[in-house]
Amino acid sequence: MVSPLAEALLRYTERQGGESLFSTPIDGLAIMRSDHPKPASHLLLRPAVCLVAQGAKWGSFGGNRLEYRAGQALVIGVETPSIGKVFEARPGEPCLVLMFELDFAIMRSVAEDLPTPPIPSGQAGLGVFVSNFDGPLADCALRLVRLLDTPQAIPALHPGIIREICYWLLTGPHGGEIARLALRTSPSQHVIEAMHSLRGRFRETVRIEDLAAIAHMSPSAFHRHFKALTASTPLQYQKQLRLLEARRLMVSCGLNVEAAAFEVGYESPSQFSREYARMFGAPPKRDLTRLRSTLEAYDDGQALAAA
Repeated sequence: MVSPLAEALLRYTERQGGESLFSTPIDGLAIMRSDHPKPASHLLLRPAVCLVAQGAKWGSFGGNRLEYRAGQALVIGVETPSIGKVFEARPGEPCLVLMFELDFAIMRSVAEDLPTPPIPSGQAGLGVFVSNFDGPLADCALRLVRLLDTPQAIPALHPGIIREICYWLLTGPHGGEIARLALRTSPSQHVIEAMHSLRGRFRETVRIEDLAAIAHMSPSAFHRHFKALTASTPLQYQKQLRLLEARRLMVSCGLNVEAAAFEVGYESPSQFSREYARMFGAPPKRDLTRLRSTLEAYDDGQALAAA
């Protein structure tokens, strides 16, 4: 039986035509439709909710692979590199995913209005998890999609729905995890602040001691918390950011291998090529040929742009 949310997403995507990632009149809201399973793709994910209405996907973060199916959502609380794949989709029954950004400023505002705000989970853990998205949360998601039929109502109604989603996330079974990632009283917030600094300076040589100082932690404690949150060390995280950006520059901007390597902070093109091959499974030139062929076959250019 097709859910009301899947029906609404089918109607919207069929009006647009084609398949892939559809932007919408609502800022930060997108819809993904895949009529066939797709190859795994490397992405840089920002804080967001990825709700599956039909079909199934998986995402890999470090060595952690998370599957999510219809009625479930991948909740992303930190900006993190990942590998994602649609593995359950077919013509007539496509994989349909509603994606909307999480605004932690709104989340904190909602938390302040709660009579009993959730207590941040004390245990350091991955900043990404899978949650059931049913009941009031599913109703909110459906109302978001239905708003697309009345664009003039979006400015008035969209903010209230987003605040309601934040409320149900904070008061739901994963409220402690959401609070750990969103609230300024959480130790994870200090690590996230340092992560933002690393994100803005990923082309530079960055000392762990400097990042640890931003997080108000010792280098060893910072390293431990960072790895728990992202499933990678700070240096591995920086390397992934560099390689994802270099790949984007070569595909979208036409830079050659050497120019892309220097642009993202590598001094040695040969080292760049070796690390690129370890991450993407092939040297840059061979990977770009394969990637362009894949993009033409699957019209997945928007996914690359997100990376």
